[in-house]
Amino acid sequence: MKDGTKRADIQIGAKVKVVQKQDQRSGKLTEGVVKRLLTNSPNHHHGIKVMLESGIVGRVKEIIE
Repeated sequence: MKDGTKRADIQIGAKVKVVQKQDQRSGKLTEGVVKRLLTNSPNHHHGIKVMLESGIVGRVKEIIE
């Protein structure tokens, strides 16, 4: 299983688990489908920021194959 720190690993339409800003302390993950990639850099140590189809914005912690 891949973590979400490399932009190249994340595709539009992929199922992922993200952590939202307000959930960073608790580590609560939200599952969804990637609509947009919001991080432009190729890597990010906290996870690539994405917008899910539900409109939720968060950093990818897990990519579900």
